[in-house]
Amino acid sequence: AAAVAARASGAPPSGSGAADLLLDGVAALLTDGCETGVPALRGALELLATEELPTREATVRWLLLVPVALEAFIHYAWDLHAWDTLSNRAVRLARDIGALGALPPALVYAGGVHIHYGDFTEADRMIDEADALAAATGHAPHKYATLVLAAWRGEADVASGIIEEARRRADQRGEVSLLGAMGYIQGVLYNGLARYEEALEAARSGIEHDGFNFAGLSLIEHIEAATRCGELEQARASLERLVGLTRATDSGWAGGAAARSQALLADGEEADRLYRAAIVEFERGGVTVEVARSHLLYGEWLRRTHQRSLAREHLRTAHEMFDGMRAHAFAERARRELLATGEHVRVREAAVTSELTPQESQVATLAAGGMTNAKIGAELFISPHTVEWHLRKVYTKLGINSRRALPGALASTPPTERDDEGLVRAG
Repeated sequence: AAAVAARASGAPPSGSGAADLLLDGVAALLTDGCETGVPALRGALELLATEELPTREATVRWLLLVPVALEAFIHYAWDLHAWDTLSNRAVRLARDIGALGALPPALVYAGGVHIHYGDFTEADRMIDEADALAAATGHAPHKYATLVLAAWRGEADVASGIIEEARRRADQRGEVSLLGAMGYIQGVLYNGLARYEEALEAARSGIEHDGFNFAGLSLIEHIEAATRCGELEQARASLERLVGLTRATDSGWAGGAAARSQALLADGEEADRLYRAAIVEFERGGVTVEVARSHLLYGEWLRRTHQRSLAREHLRTAHEMFDGMRAHAFAERARRELLATGEHVRVREAAVTSELTPQESQVATLAAGGMTNAKIGAELFISPHTVEWHLRKVYTKLGINSRRALPGALASTPPTERDDEGLVRAG
């Protein structure tokens, strides 16, 4: 609304070419639609990525501007490469000037890029650093990327509690965009777990509660869930909206999303062509998690059309990719499909590593000392659900399965570097 008002007012230039072009692009998106707004955004990207920032004040202004740019490039231009470029610059600039308030959200955005690249370990590291910095500076942690990561991993027991808590708060405060985000996240979670009716309901909520963002991502989840539930009219309606949102950009992410969603509603040679196109497009866009998911959906379709040999090829690729990412629910879904083709699939034994992230080490140490999740949360400024999420990762890394085993497991691992107050240093 502010962008539209500023555009209509004929306000003088701000002094930043990037800011003015971004304002024009966002205003065009909201008033004229994607076909006018996306090209205008493209004009802002190069300046946003390269504009010289000679003073600290100019850098701070850029850091305040970049979340608006990122939301636009993610949700309207479907541009993962722009997301990567801008979020990495934001992290670097925030570190350079010591902007501790701007660094956590920049790290969260950068972590989101790595989720889509399929590098969950690097995403985890960035999100954990963001949480540690937020706690150290007295700010609330940014839960969005944590939840997206948990959803792709299929961690329903941990994610569901945090999501419901966030949804209640968003409902009370009227935070429409947050409600939209929760719908998308639950759509990913439940589609991965093959709980399609729950995915359908969640994704529909994401579409209905969209603010400036998330409608497109929620539509993708809704189309998959609706086709699996036999709600083909709902799927067709969502597909029409999705095609409208993606046609204005030539990105691989947009092309892949449109092609795969169309494939879910197609038959025969047309479906086959669209699934193949989706894989090519997502690869072009660098969206690795969606490449893996397209192999999975294509393999499922091939099996159902009695093309078992080719189905095995794509399901095997999907399983290997998801298993390597530790996207457990999607990997299990691919494994079940492979078994249905008659192929034996060995279940990977969890690799044990003692390398805990800074916040995992803090949580583990406090839990080993007898603190409850509620007390740990109060100590570290995070919710009890987030504490539980960290503990589950700790158990996996240390090769244990209970809180009682923590003291012995921690005693046998190399000590983590600590400061004088006993808190783990965030790297």
